[in-house]
Amino acid sequence: MNNWGIPLEIETLVRSRDRKCVYCHIEFNKAGTGSGASWEHIINDIKITTAENIALCCRSCNSSKGAKSLRVWFSKDYCVKRNINESTVADIVRVHISKYGY
Repeated sequence: MNNWGIPLEIETLVRSRDRKCVYCHIEFNKAGTGSGASWEHIINDIKITTAENIALCCRSCNSSKGAKSLRVWFSKDYCVKRNINESTVADIVRVHISKYGY
């Protein structure tokens, strides 16, 4: 496990899947780190460490989202100004929304 309690196999999968912020699509470097990449729990529960709930997003989006649900966050100025919504986010987030709601 890494410092955030994410198992190595999930960390490896997420780093290979998420080369851009899952919300605003800013690109990360090849390792999936740097360029402001940070770990994101789509559902804000640190105990849910599945590949469906763990993603990489930029620090700006992560900071803006904080502990908000996607529904609440999408309505905030940060998302509105950047055109971040349920139809513009990465597939992993859209799958999450269709499966669990937001």
